[in-house]
Amino acid sequence: MSGRALAERGLLAVFVVFLLTVPWSVPLLLNPFWVSVIAEILIWSLFAASANLLFGYVGLLSFGQALFFGFGMYGVGIGIDHFGLSFWPAFGLGIVAAMAMAFVSGILAVRLTWHYFAIITVVFSLIFYFIAVSAKSVTGGDDGINFALPPTFSFGTVQYSFADANFQYFFILAAVAICFLLMHLVVNSPLGKAFLAVRENDVRASLIGLNVYVIRLIAFVMAGFLAGVAGALFAFFGRYASASYMFYTFSGEAVVWAIVGGAGTLFGPVVGASLFIVIREVVSTHWEHHSLIVGVMAILVVILAPKGIVGLWRDWVDTPADSAEIPAAPELRTEP
Repeated sequence: MSGRALAERGLLAVFVVFLLTVPWSVPLLLNPFWVSVIAEILIWSLFAASANLLFGYVGLLSFGQALFFGFGMYGVGIGIDHFGLSFWPAFGLGIVAAMAMAFVSGILAVRLTWHYFAIITVVFSLIFYFIAVSAKSVTGGDDGINFALPPTFSFGTVQYSFADANFQYFFILAAVAICFLLMHLVVNSPLGKAFLAVRENDVRASLIGLNVYVIRLIAFVMAGFLAGVAGALFAFFGRYASASYMFYTFSGEAVVWAIVGGAGTLFGPVVGASLFIVIREVVSTHWEHHSLIVGVMAILVVILAPKGIVGLWRDWVDTPADSAEIPAAPELRTEP
């Protein structure tokens, strides 16, 4: 086993132990408020992973992931507030709505590449953002939808819901972990290899028999699924759904988190989202312009570590024999 593999397994084991003990270990060291912050980081990491799946593995730079995040939120909010659905049907409605929107918009979007693809994803996001803001009777407009939490599980008189902070944390952890496991299985499957082939050279991929359009559409819908799950979880976490989270700037944040953490790596989005959200929480209590620090750090990482933080760490721990195993990190290209 290579040195990098041993180091990664060791870090993963420490990370898993930390996550499993957060509700008890974090309050001993920090303010209990940080348990909720870590739960939020998990949700945003999953959202960043949806952007990473498209850019890091397929080579499509999307600024429309907030659209599917918003559909996941509104699927939950509308399902509970308007239809009176219980937890699981509302959760499923949010995910299905996000995937359906991803499929419909993806049919058109994945026909394009480069900056044209990025632009059309922004356009879709803006269209539905303004629709959500104007349809006040359904979406609540600027105020959004507030709803009461239904129980997640009921066993006779015993109920478990997000009102219990520990249950909320472990449910979010389990859902995000399952999504990352599914993503790990996909990117290491023949479909994942097809993603990489399309990312590296779509013309050559088509010449060896791969249907580039279908592969990109599959990736687009899968990314919509990840963003939809993140949006649904965030709706339960915040007890509301808002059109503001459908604006394309939130998609831009997900792209930045993925690139800074390490595009094309499984846990790059986790590293990027964790870094910037922790900076936001720590600095915002002392200085209102904390976004400047985040922006400067993002610029420095992109310039000094083009492969992201995870890529930089891998380069540092790799032996010469291991380095040949690393595929080239995707780069932002401006010309077709």
